[in-house]
Amino acid sequence: MTTTRTKAVIAADPDLSALLDRLLRLAEAGLPAMYRQDEQTFVFTRAAVGPPTVGGEHRLEDRGESVRYAAITVLGARLLPEERQRPIFGGLTAAEYAGVLVERLPGVRNLGDAALVAWAAADTRHPKLDDALARLAALDDLEEGARTPRYTVEAAWVLSALCAARDVSDATGVERRLGTARDRLLRARLGASPLFPHATGPGLLPWYRAHVGCFADQTYPLQALARAHASAEATTEGGDAAALAAADACGARICELQGEGGQWWWHYDARHGTLVEGYPVYSVHQHAMAPTALLDLAEAGGTDHGAAVRLGLRWMTQAPELRSAPGADVAVPESLIRDELGVTWRKVFRGDPRKAVRAARGVGSRIVPGLRLEPLERIFPPVELDRECRPYEFGWMLHAWLGSLDSGGEHSP
Repeated sequence: MTTTRTKAVIAADPDLSALLDRLLRLAEAGLPAMYRQDEQTFVFTRAAVGPPTVGGEHRLEDRGESVRYAAITVLGARLLPEERQRPIFGGLTAAEYAGVLVERLPGVRNLGDAALVAWAAADTRHPKLDDALARLAALDDLEEGARTPRYTVEAAWVLSALCAARDVSDATGVERRLGTARDRLLRARLGASPLFPHATGPGLLPWYRAHVGCFADQTYPLQALARAHASAEATTEGGDAAALAAADACGARICELQGEGGQWWWHYDARHGTLVEGYPVYSVHQHAMAPTALLDLAEAGGTDHGAAVRLGLRWMTQAPELRSAPGADVAVPESLIRDELGVTWRKVFRGDPRKAVRAARGVGSRIVPGLRLEPLERIFPPVELDRECRPYEFGWMLHAWLGSLDSGGEHSP
């Protein structure tokens, strides 16, 4: 699969050509198995159950369902040719399936779910986009309650949805709501730090957790603010310089903190822009979420972090954690990419009970910024594998590598 983005990666590192092609084909092949035809829904996850066979094979079990994962799948799969979209959505195109999600919005209560459905409706130019925007407005009253605390990820999705709708919606108030959503994200930062906390304001989190932001709390705002600038450029000379500067600063900091093995770390101190706890390391961050955010940033006119994107991508086949697992064959550790199952394993983690290391570092860093607690790290090394896979992982992967800010997506087999 060849796009401007994949060409740029391959030009800089030809060895990644086969890996990218393998991952994109796996995403396209794996998504149909995550779709439930009878309910027209996507599962929440496919998880390995029971011990593997003597040959190392796993049996997968479907669990739950997810509106947001369905919407993210639309955002990625819409970039495929129509005939290759239909197997993913039970015979429907991505735009037709977006319509199914819009029809169900009256029953949706979660802000993040509604934002993603609105974003999917905007990107597929669905005729009922304005219905989706109305439901989003009902769940997030930016006119009256812009200072109501929201989870940062959901606030970022609201902004991205409004950016996508900016030039395609007939609804009134989109531009005004977009500006308010953008301001909410910019205000969420703590002091002079370039990073974002888990919520846009106090009230949603306990005091000992309020300073911590996860990786998703960085990439989604980064992406949304880059898109706010890019969409503003079409109508305003110079675009949105403040939004681009905030996205650029956030991108630069997470790249500075990236692990030597390409790891995108998990928890940060949003007050100081420092690392709290690195693990788990998620596959979706490596092959999809960091690429889609950082590639959007570069295309919006921000810094090009292509080297960091490539380093993160390499982790998928060169994860040092798996080579250090007890009893592992150093030459051939278990692969995160399971072509025969249509999945990528979800994450590498410590296996500590009740996430003890993460909790201890979160509380400790509140009092002593930068606290490491090295003994816990030695007791619980990051050598465990979470053997599950979720639809959004493949949706964001397609979105990252087949899309672009300029064209909305370009693809050739």
